[in-house]
Amino acid sequence: MSTATVSPKYQVVIPKDVREQLHIKSGQKMMFVVKKGVMHIIPELPLSKLEGFVKGMDITGYREEEDRY
Repeated sequence: MSTATVSPKYQVVIPKDVREQLHIKSGQKMMFVVKKGVMHIIPELPLSKLEGFVKGMDITGYREEEDRY
């Protein structure tokens, strides 16, 4: 587990091992989600990176057509 310190300007440096593991690049945007007092930092991905990420997923019974819109 890595740690970081919040600067006086409320900035945090993402530790190198985390950046490498998640392939985070300089200038990449991040999303902040707070749930039950816990902050999650999620890298934004371009739509092209999401293509095919649910390939093979079974959606039977997940949502009926009449429930859409």
